[in-house]
Amino acid sequence: MSTAYLGLGSNVDAERHIRVAIEALRDEFGEVALSPVYRSEAVGFDGDDFLNLAARIETDKTPLELRDFLRALEQAHGRDRDAPKWSDRTLDIDILLYDDLVIYDDDLEIPRKEILKFAHVLKPLADLAPGLEHPVTGRTIESTWKNADCRDAPLRHVRVTGSE
Repeated sequence: MSTAYLGLGSNVDAERHIRVAIEALRDEFGEVALSPVYRSEAVGFDGDDFLNLAARIETDKTPLELRDFLRALEQAHGRDRDAPKWSDRTLDIDILLYDDLVIYDDDLEIPRKEILKFAHVLKPLADLAPGLEHPVTGRTIESTWKNADCRDAPLRHVRVTGSE
């Protein structure tokens, strides 16, 4: 079994989409560890706020199989893959980390580069796995958060039923 960390986000009927995504992950993988949920402003476009969190799963799926499962889940909940990169999302689920793998090719980006760029990705991951080492930088996720340039981005902790 492998350990994967996922980033989940939504800004369209966000609480509902986050809840159904968590339920689907639990149905597929069993126990799912979750970070707190944060509300953050849309990045790269003018849109409603996003709800974001991180999840840890144990899986026997390969990284590519996991990516395909997550894409199917997104699509089942209205994700438009033809929409611009920076636009509203019913559901966005990314593989942030998968064991200590480093894969950058046409199919996969692991670890996800957004971990080091955006508070709405890094902070939930730091809450969930502070002592985990980033496989590229070698620094812990907690240390990365404490030294991140993005720390001043506004994040607000929110409660979403089913995310506890």
